[in-house]
Amino acid sequence: MAQHDTRRFLKAAGTLLATLVLAACGKQEAPPAPAASAAAPASAAAPAPKVYVVGTDAAYAPFEFQNEKGEIVGFSVDLLTAVAEKGGFQVKFQNTPWEGIFNALGQGDRDLLISSITITDERKQSMDFSDPYFDAIQLIAVKESSKVAKFDDLKKAKVGVQTGTTGDEVVTKLQGKTASTTKRFESTPLALKELEAGGVDAVVADNGVVIHYVANNPGAKFKTVADTKSFAPEQYGIAVKKGNAELLAMVNKGLAAVKADGTYAAIYKKTFGTEPPAAAPAAPASAASN
Repeated sequence: MAQHDTRRFLKAAGTLLATLVLAACGKQEAPPAPAASAAAPASAAAPAPKVYVVGTDAAYAPFEFQNEKGEIVGFSVDLLTAVAEKGGFQVKFQNTPWEGIFNALGQGDRDLLISSITITDERKQSMDFSDPYFDAIQLIAVKESSKVAKFDDLKKAKVGVQTGTTGDEVVTKLQGKTASTTKRFESTPLALKELEAGGVDAVVADNGVVIHYVANNPGAKFKTVADTKSFAPEQYGIAVKKGNAELLAMVNKGLAAVKADGTYAAIYKKTFGTEPPAAAPAAPASAASN
């Protein structure tokens, strides 16, 4: 009997010892490894290019204007879109009245401006400009019957100009700041409409806009008068906020690329029907266009 009890005791003790050993081993066992996560892609997708808001006064055909759908189109739009693609950024155009366009840039409401803006010393004080992208000069529009042959003939005439443009500046210098004969309008097309109606004797504005209007409005019976002795050459630039060197560098990079690969020439020919002229020497920055 004692022998059986001893055997039962030893058997029970062995079972208990085995249980304790297994329990101890279980506590030392590392927790199961978490399920392997999906392998990360070899390279993260590149961030989308930043979209910059571009201010333009869309009333200046063929450079910037609205088509029948209300879309902003024209030479300036085609050019800057191509420049942005080459420069590694994106643009969104916002119609911006000329009278407030520079304030919009300075206050940060617009990142860029392309609106047939002539590069001048005065404007360089408050904004930075890209390399020039278009050569312009003032041109006089008059009725076919007009005897105006040079700019000085407008000294006492009623002359229409777009407010705040370099056409406004040159006419103001000719006629005086308080002259009642200088008629200012919100846009050059409005000034030309007034010429057609007989409300002014002439309009002074950028050659590209005047030539386009005359060609597309034969019923107005206009002619143009050039006076290279009175009007200094001008150059358009793309404006960025003063000190924004990073954006300016991207713009200039893209502009150089479209000039080099023929894109600029194609856009110019599409708009004006001719090849772009040979690059003109830099115009004096103090030259007064839009």
